[in-house]
Amino acid sequence: MKIILTGIEYSGTTTMAKAIGDWYEKETGQSYGFHDHFKLPHYIHAPLTEEEQEIVLGLSPRILDLIQKHQLDYHVQPTFYEDGNLATTGLHIEDAVYGPLYWGYGGPGERGDRSVVSREIEDRVLADGPDTVLVLLKASAEVIASRMKESPHESSPLQEKDIAHVLQRFEEEFEKSRIPNKLTFDTSTARVEETLAEFAERVDPFLEERDRLKMELHKATAGA
Repeated sequence: MKIILTGIEYSGTTTMAKAIGDWYEKETGQSYGFHDHFKLPHYIHAPLTEEEQEIVLGLSPRILDLIQKHQLDYHVQPTFYEDGNLATTGLHIEDAVYGPLYWGYGGPGERGDRSVVSREIEDRVLADGPDTVLVLLKASAEVIASRMKESPHESSPLQEKDIAHVLQRFEEEFEKSRIPNKLTFDTSTARVEETLAEFAERVDPFLEERDRLKMELHKATAGA
């Protein structure tokens, strides 16, 4: 199963990534984890210290651009598709939204224009994973603002005044995407369990044969 899970901060992408991973493991008996480190300053798996985060955020737009380009290029290598699974949170769409708005790189006509880079990344994704599913999570602007106040994310770039604009930008990038398999979920009022159940139902047509075989084998083994 190949998934790119994206959406504005506070829409629940990290929470849903964990829920999907748990669901896949329950259904197949095999682990399934997301690469969830594409939002600056958290660009590696290991948590950064506060000092390290400040160092990253103090880098020039040119260096941040290079870091993120390396991130994108590295995570769409053909070798990542060899076992049939690839799961990322954010990837190129998150970068295309936040890069020009907050980090000073990738705007229209600029070096590393993300409207160009994003299509290049998608071409590479589809070359090795044509069955990849693009999943967009969203919520109302009011709900995002409420969650932001109730449980602020560390080093989050998102500002309340930008919520409506960022929501629109994620929709635009989602619609422009060349990836044909697309699913959208609104988490404004739905509980994680409800969104996960809807996901499991709607992703079924996009499951690969190897996913179905894993599920059948696991079910048969568990019932033995």
